Amino acid sequence: MSRLFSRIEDAVAATALAVMTVIPLLEIVLRRTAGIGIPGAGPIVQHLVLWVGFLGAAIAAREGKLLSLATGSLVPQGWPRRVTAVIAAAIGSAVAVILMHAAVEFVQSERGTGSSFGAGIPTWVAELVLPVGFGLIALRLAWRASEGWIGRIVAALGLAAGWAIGTHPTMLEGRSPLPGLALVLLGGALGSPIFAILGGAAAVLFMSDGVTPAAILIETYSLSTSPTLAAIPLFTLTGFLLAEGQASERLLRVFRALVGWIPGGTAVVCAVLCSFFTAFTGGSGITILALGGVLFPALVRDGYRERFALGLLTASGSLGLLLPPSLPLMLYGVVAQMPIEDLFIGGLLPGVLLTTMVAAWGMREGVVSGAGRQPFVWSEAAAALWDAKWELAMPVVVLVALFSGLATSVEAAALTCLYALFTQAAIHRDVSIRRDLLRVFAECVGLVGGVLVILGVAVGLTSWLVGAQVPMHLVEFTRAHIESRTAFLLALNIFLILVGCLMEIFPAIVVVVPLIVPLGAAFDIHPVHLGIIFIANLELGYLTPLVGLNILLASYRFKRPVLDVARASLPMAAILAIGVLVITYVPWLTLGLLHLLGRA
Repeated sequence: MSRLFSRIEDAVAATALAVMTVIPLLEIVLRRTAGIGIPGAGPIVQHLVLWVGFLGAAIAAREGKLLSLATGSLVPQGWPRRVTAVIAAAIGSAVAVILMHAAVEFVQSERGTGSSFGAGIPTWVAELVLPVGFGLIALRLAWRASEGWIGRIVAALGLAAGWAIGTHPTMLEGRSPLPGLALVLLGGALGSPIFAILGGAAAVLFMSDGVTPAAILIETYSLSTSPTLAAIPLFTLTGFLLAEGQASERLLRVFRALVGWIPGGTAVVCAVLCSFFTAFTGGSGITILALGGVLFPALVRDGYRERFALGLLTASGSLGLLLPPSLPLMLYGVVAQMPIEDLFIGGLLPGVLLTTMVAAWGMREGVVSGAGRQPFVWSEAAAALWDAKWELAMPVVVLVALFSGLATSVEAAALTCLYALFTQAAIHRDVSIRRDLLRVFAECVGLVGGVLVILGVAVGLTSWLVGAQVPMHLVEFTRAHIESRTAFLLALNIFLILVGCLMEIFPAIVVVVPLIVPLGAAFDIHPVHLGIIFIANLELGYLTPLVGLNILLASYRFKRPVLDVARASLPMAAILAIGVLVITYVPWLTLGLLHLLGRA
């Protein structure tokens, strides 16, 4: 029965993602051929993001793939790890139940208004996925807390506690939020999902002020149905389709044929290929997991030291985050309410700079270690280019769609997704529509849901911070203590690196960006430059403990201890830190192309 339910769940989520892809494509065709669009297409796609996000989060909980801090892994193996896992699950499930109750209240309120969207669909029907999603997450956290019934029963106490608080939220009114916040942070340190940390903190703060936690769900709904957010799951699906096929092997062959003859050629290839892949997959995780098995043996076989290869691939996984169509850049544009296209243009030169710096270090390693080179052969280069022509043309498809006026950002994402599916399934036949497509869609939905549920509750926490006038107080404090623009930029870099140490990039964007945008305006920093500084610093944060995602993923992928991976990554972290300083203090890198194109 559970297997049947899982298949139905996967099918519903995959169908929602498929419809999300098809509607923007039909919009492009109808607008071009008949001069009309699909009535209510935009709102329908936006509400499907809600379904993809929260069904995906439930799937991620089912598979044990909800994002959490790395600190739980520091607990010793054996009974201490088992005990902390139960405690973390109890706290996480309690938060999920509180948010489920808040979602029910939100849906009931929306039903009372009688609002609708699209083709007359009642809004509350679309919002039903919120309580369903949080309810499934709560149950699955408790179930996965332990393999034994005692552990599961103890974890289920969190369900009971969450139910009691959710049905009587006024019990915290007027009380200090510190005990509740401490409990939520304890759960996060022990391994509770990140959404539980942010959502729990927001719920405690709102309830202590006498405000229902349904306020969180209002902000969650608002973010999930923003006009451009749908581009994120669609570009992520593109990355999954590329990873499922043999695109990485074809691109590796191209870059090795073209630059394998220079000193450190294979290392250069790894940096460029990872940067290319991350720009399309939306995160370093997919890049490291998908390409690591191909690139690490290639580096070692060509004579590079294992420690260097480990550090290079760990760092290179995040190199493409400043290059279009980077998902963090898109999310930054959504949160900061600025043109995503300007961020894409502004990130081009900084993204190329960081990739070049890592590649240059790879060239140095090639000279020092005497690593083997591959002779340049015209026939091999031509054959490799021809074999990978469809993948190499993909950036052109994205940029033309975005900047020609042919498509909006969501439509460009859907067009890119169709292009990837066509090339991998119909041309190369690496992906079978019958055997692979449902699984790929379900895996994509699980990853997207794990991120979107964090973003949804993070924007609720941000709402409380804004309501408490934290950004205004932060501006006043900063202007009272820092007068120099140069000193402010340095302090901003240090602050953002600390954020990267404690928070993953997507929730960091939602929580921190509303705080720093007023600061940037106060010190007359161009909004696009501020955005690129932000993403560059968080890119560096992927290499920092305790939640340096690249370090954790590389440890898992290459079966090396976390500390060994961290040590191997230090030279690359230093190089990226220098690059971040250059990006910060040379604004021309970000704004030069914008000025040239008349967009700044």
